Amino acid sequence: MKLAMMLNYAGGFKESVDQVVELEKAGLDQVWVPEAYSFDAISQVGYLAARTERVEIATGILNVYSRTATLMAMTAAGCDYVSNGRFILGLGASGPQVVEGFHGVPYEKPMQRIKEYIEVCRKVWKREAPLNYDGKTVKVPLPAGQGTGLGKPLKIINHPVRKTIPIWWASLKDRSIEATAAYADGWLPIMFIPEKYDQVWGASLKLGFAKRDSSLGKLEIAAGGMLAIDDSLTGETKHKILDFARPGVALYVGGMGARGKNFYNDIAVAYGYADEARMIQDLYLDGKKDEAASHVPSEWLDLSNLVGPRSFIRERVAAFKSAGVTVLNVNPVGPNAVKTIETLRSIVDEA
Repeated sequence: MKLAMMLNYAGGFKESVDQVVELEKAGLDQVWVPEAYSFDAISQVGYLAARTERVEIATGILNVYSRTATLMAMTAAGCDYVSNGRFILGLGASGPQVVEGFHGVPYEKPMQRIKEYIEVCRKVWKREAPLNYDGKTVKVPLPAGQGTGLGKPLKIINHPVRKTIPIWWASLKDRSIEATAAYADGWLPIMFIPEKYDQVWGASLKLGFAKRDSSLGKLEIAAGGMLAIDDSLTGETKHKILDFARPGVALYVGGMGARGKNFYNDIAVAYGYADEARMIQDLYLDGKKDEAASHVPSEWLDLSNLVGPRSFIRERVAAFKSAGVTVLNVNPVGPNAVKTIETLRSIVDEA
């Protein structure tokens, strides 16, 4: 299993990259660079590529509205070039608040759009012919009657370092999960519980795998959570750390959407936490955020994070691996992230 973490530059971007350099030496395999409506991720990918040697650098995630499909392909090829083949293109749909509110682009057909972006990117990187693509959301060149009429099919000028740059899809439910399993190289799920994930996504994954081209190989899966390893982390001491995850879970289950239209709440229900999901949402939408957080099931926090003694972490690593997770995506907490990653690396290598 590979080890990954999301780049968190709350304490300063350059300081975070300095830490990534040390974490790379400790055994970190991937770093994911976020992009919502912050600084763009791509400039940060370039900086990381210059400062690191081995770690894979991924976008987590780029939305498929603010860049055209061909610009996405060009950008990924450029990132792969400056990193000597270490780039991962993480794609997602974002949401209408960002896409329409910040980028001024209609939020339409998100699943179809991601699928077509994947197909366009792969065509561009292969350079087998000038790009012609007639999709439902992407049409290149522009069809007759649109624009000046002067557009013509083109190839990317440069030869990409790799003809197949890995594409990961941050999908959430049903048909998008099915499409991820069918077309993507990797999957970025949210709120992943190894023992229960099949209840939520199993049927959709199975449908997608039935359509998957064997040339894509196995679907990579990145999942995990907070990471803290110490023999003292039992009982109340352990739960004090896990409690840090409560507000985030409550935000998604309770506040991301309206009653009856909250995909994260649906996931909680599918996991078997229907009563808790309803209570969290009611409290959160009533403005009682702390009380909502208190109703997040302790079992959920325990199973979706890696917090506890070394023996417990070994069990959790085995559970994630058994569920098909190939990349442990963790957030080290505590004073020494490098030492924590070193310890996790040794546990994973023992398995």
